[in-house]
Amino acid sequence: MPAKTMPTGPKGNPVLGNTVEFGRDPLRFITKCSQQYGEIVRLKFEKDRESFLLNDPEHIQYVFMNKGGEFSKGYQQDPIMGLVFGNGLLTSEGSFWLRQRRLSQPAFHPGRIADYAGTMVRYSERMVAQWNDGDKRDINDEMMQLTMAIATKTLFDLDLHQGDSRDASRALDTVMTAFNTQMTNVFRHILHLIGLGKLVPPVNRQLKEAVADLDNMIYAIIEERRNHPGDRGDLLSMLISTYDEDDGSTMTDQQLRDEVIALFLAGHETTANTLSWAFYLLSQHPDIEEKLYQEVSRVVGDRPATLADLSKLSYTENVIKETLRIQPTVWLISRYAEQDVTLGGYEIPAGSEVMISQWAMHRNLRYFNDPLTFSPERWDNIDNKPSKYVYFPFGGGPRICIGERFAMMEAMLLLATIVREFRFELVDQLPIKMEPSITLRPKHGINMRLHKR
Repeated sequence: MPAKTMPTGPKGNPVLGNTVEFGRDPLRFITKCSQQYGEIVRLKFEKDRESFLLNDPEHIQYVFMNKGGEFSKGYQQDPIMGLVFGNGLLTSEGSFWLRQRRLSQPAFHPGRIADYAGTMVRYSERMVAQWNDGDKRDINDEMMQLTMAIATKTLFDLDLHQGDSRDASRALDTVMTAFNTQMTNVFRHILHLIGLGKLVPPVNRQLKEAVADLDNMIYAIIEERRNHPGDRGDLLSMLISTYDEDDGSTMTDQQLRDEVIALFLAGHETTANTLSWAFYLLSQHPDIEEKLYQEVSRVVGDRPATLADLSKLSYTENVIKETLRIQPTVWLISRYAEQDVTLGGYEIPAGSEVMISQWAMHRNLRYFNDPLTFSPERWDNIDNKPSKYVYFPFGGGPRICIGERFAMMEAMLLLATIVREFRFELVDQLPIKMEPSITLRPKHGINMRLHKR
């Protein structure tokens, strides 16, 4: 079938394209495009590059599977991604990515991941023990500190002191702010569109200093491990000891750094945001919160939650799944066409950006009944389960998130441990503002009143 001309999309400004509308409110813009246009939506953000939003699961599957190598992430050309993540699993391509994935996989073996369950529960119990009935806390900040402590212990076998935790948290906040500015700053997009993007470089001094602080911490830990080798039961031990079966080589310090910084960022940021949105949604649906509490009380009782409990905590899992559906922590994925590709009868030129949005697909009326309603019960209907290219909170295809099992286990164990002890009341009556950076964050936190059960 001959390729069609070009898919339709919002006209936008004759000069600025869709830059202004996207920059003002990316989530609203993406939602409108997915609802008003066809399976492929044509967008314009850059002077010499076409962009296309995909809304069809078959097209999304084709891009994710990438069997012919037609698509790349293109992250290595992004100055912020390159500075922060280097050439690790998140950003690398081709044979190098395949080697890194093979070397990293043993660290995420189910048996290895299971060993971290006790750490997750112990740290969450330690946090809850410091809370009091009636406390007012920013639950997003609390979850960030908790998941950072867990990430540091499971990744490095280290206990961060509070001061160190705050320093690392500030550095990571600077990184996330840089991603948000790059994505939503209208002025920056306009300059890029008219060919003057170099006037405002995306990498500034503050970002460089933040990455340098993280590097100093990570390289110091790697050096200490090199000097005192051995398996401490953490992920870094496995990454250092694993070797390529083809040539016997191991990861260099630079490769270890690139993998570790992505795991450190993803290992706490995504889970913290997922739990923050879960507690927010539960506070708005007391009947669901009560049902969740009853399940945890019945299965876990007064003892610490364990890995063995997870198979019995089906409603707890549903709450996490539904949170990831309606408030997906990763809300947008992009790929770049390495060659001309035909999708849905349309010609996608080489060099084009292809956008896949969890936010848009997870809230799409074509695939979910009453999609804006928070309903964990929808996951009980196994006959109506959405395909993995309609619901894909961890991505899909060969490059699906390597830490998916870790993240789900952590989210369920922490949710069960916390909800057994406290319920949450939203303090601020104003709508919670979302910040669509590289992850979907609550921009000004989520202030909650804690009520001891």
